[in-house]
Amino acid sequence: MIKVKTKEEIEIMREGGEILAEVLKEVLKHAKAGVSELELDQLAEKLIIEKGAEPGFKKVDGYKHTICISINDVVVHGVPTEHRLKDGDVVGIDCGVYYKGFHTDAAQTVRVKSSRFPSSVGRQVQSLDEVDKFLKTGEKAMWEGIEAAKAGNRVGDISKAIQKVVEGQGYSVVRSLIGHGVGRELHEDPEVPGFLDGSVLETPLLKIGMTIAIEAIYNMGKSEVVFSNSDGWTIKSKDGSLSGLFERTIAITNEGAIVLTK
Repeated sequence: MIKVKTKEEIEIMREGGEILAEVLKEVLKHAKAGVSELELDQLAEKLIIEKGAEPGFKKVDGYKHTICISINDVVVHGVPTEHRLKDGDVVGIDCGVYYKGFHTDAAQTVRVKSSRFPSSVGRQVQSLDEVDKFLKTGEKAMWEGIEAAKAGNRVGDISKAIQKVVEGQGYSVVRSLIGHGVGRELHEDPEVPGFLDGSVLETPLLKIGMTIAIEAIYNMGKSEVVFSNSDGWTIKSKDGSLSGLFERTIAITNEGAIVLTK
């Protein structure tokens, strides 16, 4: 069941979303060569608590961290470890904040700055310019999806917008991982895929008061993914190709989509 939020509830989510945006920005600043995944996780938790909120992901059964970190061919749900970032790594940080009873969710993928071409960023990559083009495409796809999130449109309009940008550059939308409603629960209805199967008219209608996490989850190679190890969380691209993730929590209002994690 889709849960429509009141103006007061959306305002609370906006406050929590601002906290999340500030934390995500600061953590990404620290995503440099030599820094460990766990150090970024600990920084995120410290900042969230200092700002009067709670780490949203720690409320997920079985998950013990504040962020998920995806490096190179990791698609989503990478568990932070002692592994240290390297020059040229492509690093996705996914983070959630729980504030006054509501969740917000956001993610951004960046490249660790490097003056030379690293060999670690994944198969099919020939240059840093190619990596940067890949990341710009994912971010553009997310923003096109957000632009389509208007009352009277449908979830399929969001899906179609994301898919068009990603596949237009020859990349693949991951089909087994999708965006979602968000609010009192981290994952609520409706499901918001980054691709469209069938007719837009068969997808849920977007209404004022809906709050959703719009995600562009995509690979440079093929769309298939696999669990990569025994931690039960980390998912990688099956063909070892580079992966990217961009996500924002938005609310649908009379003025269109408002980004709550801005």
